[in-house]
Amino acid sequence: MQIIFNNFLNSSLINGQGEVAALAAAGLWAVASVVYGLVGQHIPPIQLNLIKGVIAIALLLLTIAIGGEWLPQIPALSICLLFLSGAVGIGWGDTAFLAAINYLGARRVLLLGTLSPPITAIAATIFLDEQLNVSAWCGILLTILGVAWVVTERVPGNSEVDSAHLWQGIGFGLLATITNSAGSIFSRAAFANASISPLWAAVLRLSAGVLTILVWAWFSRRRQMAFPYPYWQSRRIILASFFAAFCGTYLGIWLQQTAIKLTSVGIASTLLQTSPLFVIPIAITLGEKVSLRAIAGVGIAIAGIGLLFYLK
Repeated sequence: MQIIFNNFLNSSLINGQGEVAALAAAGLWAVASVVYGLVGQHIPPIQLNLIKGVIAIALLLLTIAIGGEWLPQIPALSICLLFLSGAVGIGWGDTAFLAAINYLGARRVLLLGTLSPPITAIAATIFLDEQLNVSAWCGILLTILGVAWVVTERVPGNSEVDSAHLWQGIGFGLLATITNSAGSIFSRAAFANASISPLWAAVLRLSAGVLTILVWAWFSRRRQMAFPYPYWQSRRIILASFFAAFCGTYLGIWLQQTAIKLTSVGIASTLLQTSPLFVIPIAITLGEKVSLRAIAGVGIAIAGIGLLFYLK
């Protein structure tokens, strides 16, 4: 199996398609995060997570039907790995991520998320025998520093977090980071074990994530599946939910799986964490002021991305 994986890895690290897919996914997640921030004021996180998953699965299956990719021959091991990846990375990871945001706010949680690329790269080295050269590690470090420099900037109006909520938020944030890394590793192992379309990989992962959310809600004593009244009465909220699910979940996870398939999982994880950089031009478009520190952070991250592209 190791020989097969090494041949697969060497043949896919050629023209930077995986890196481009990862950056595109990060950009789409940035757009979706802005919309989710608005929609989230009307829909609780667990329902929003379920809505985006169901919409994305329907769109992916429609795409598969149009492309005629029905009933692919996927080994049972790869199916299990993708289901495990979705349950851990989407079901548990997204839930922990949303909970961490409630305690810490988005910027602090995004800072914790910068731990994901080195964790993923180290895990891939141990479990998948993926070897990154010095230039790649330097690129990962520069990209993480640039993103962290942007995310840690103090924003006027941000409230401080009390001690109890701080440690709860850090716990959820670290859980989200670890599960995100584990999900990426499981996906990469599934791709190494067989030739799988990123479309089907996304469907299997999302299906496992949605099932995990449903099981969690079923056993919860709260009525997590009761949708609030305004949701079904507001066409704008419904359209915004669909748009965010289309960009961030349907296209985003499809591109994520493409990136994990076509490049080293450590590099893919690093580039997938660059969403905060794409939020900056969105903020400028919306009329917000962007500091020189944020622009400098973008420059550092772009230098790191350049290393990942050109000095592998």
